[in-house]
Amino acid sequence: MPQICLHKVYSSSETATLCIQEDYKSYNKYQKRKGRTKKALLQIPNHQLMDLKVDYAFKQLFGNEKNKDITVVFLNAILAKSGRSPIQHLIFQNIEIGGEYEGDKKSRLDIFVETENKERVNIEIQINNKYNMINRALYYWSRLFSEQLKEGQSYKELYPVISINIMHFNLLHDTDSYHNIFRLHEIHQKYPLTDMIEFHFVEIPKLITAWKKNQLNPWEDVLTRWLLLLGVVDRRMNHFYDDIFQELEEIAMEDKSLNIAMRVWEDLSRTKEERREYEIRLKQILDEQSMNRDRELLEQEMQELKTQKDELEIQKDELETQKDELETQKDELKAEKDEAEIKRKKEETKRREEEGRRIEAESALEESTKQMALKMLEREIDYITITQVTGLTSEQLEIIQQEAEKNDK
Repeated sequence: MPQICLHKVYSSSETATLCIQEDYKSYNKYQKRKGRTKKALLQIPNHQLMDLKVDYAFKQLFGNEKNKDITVVFLNAILAKSGRSPIQHLIFQNIEIGGEYEGDKKSRLDIFVETENKERVNIEIQINNKYNMINRALYYWSRLFSEQLKEGQSYKELYPVISINIMHFNLLHDTDSYHNIFRLHEIHQKYPLTDMIEFHFVEIPKLITAWKKNQLNPWEDVLTRWLLLLGVVDRRMNHFYDDIFQELEEIAMEDKSLNIAMRVWEDLSRTKEERREYEIRLKQILDEQSMNRDRELLEQEMQELKTQKDELEIQKDELETQKDELETQKDELKAEKDEAEIKRKKEETKRREEEGRRIEAESALEESTKQMALKMLEREIDYITITQVTGLTSEQLEIIQQEAEKNDK
């Protein structure tokens, strides 16, 4: 039986090789398409196929004792990416990890297995992003790791716990990679501390995006074909990726494990009892999605109202500022007006005083001129000379003389 070898390069000097036993021949897709007439699946309406991202359907396919061989191939394809040794055998474990959220324990349909090397692998698939996924994964990992050690046992008896999280939403926004693996390592020199802790985060939307951009080759990458199998049906968006399905059908003609998985998938989708349980779970998930969406819309509406309130408060503050500025300008104008009025009054007073002084001066000058004219008249100086000296007219002199004569009588 031929082997498919997957390579994980950690550095320029370190390469991990994992060979997965499969009953394939060549995966040259262009050759395989020529003349192919068989189908991997029977004719079943697309809308009847289960969405394998629904945890119930996922667990029935990959968490069932009858399909253990499929699970081994699927897990090996994932773990090969982190350089782990291939699994030959595994044991399904029923484990109940108390949910930290209300209703979480009831709805958890994780797959938990233990390998022949006593590695513990927990696989969780989530459609809705309703929890803090990273903290959630850390919490479940810590529980699975710590519960290994019984009283009196040595720390040497602890084995790796691997957390595999498959999500139908984007979680890691700093990368376009759909499969990201995390371990503990030194921050600066990047060398690993231990392989006891390992997290896999698989983001299906990024996988579909890569598929649409023609960046995937499921003929050469074993994991890609299995992840695409999960992405074929999207009941949340009510969409079926026919191009992915056809590609997987062709690959399944040569990939025995994938062929079996697709047939089991079809059988699950046809079985009334399984279908009923699946529909119940799907409804629960869609209801959760609807509630989450309603909550998001409500939060968005509340945020918009808060933003509007904040904007109104800002506008109110701006109006208050403008009002204060207008009041200040008004006070300044009033002060200027008062100052101008005071200045005007001062100038008016000064003008009146100057006018009074002018009038007094003119009166004094007139009286002085009159007295001068009288004295000159008493001396019998002729009118012509007096007018020339005083500037008075002959008529004015006559009046002055007449008044003087009247006063003498």
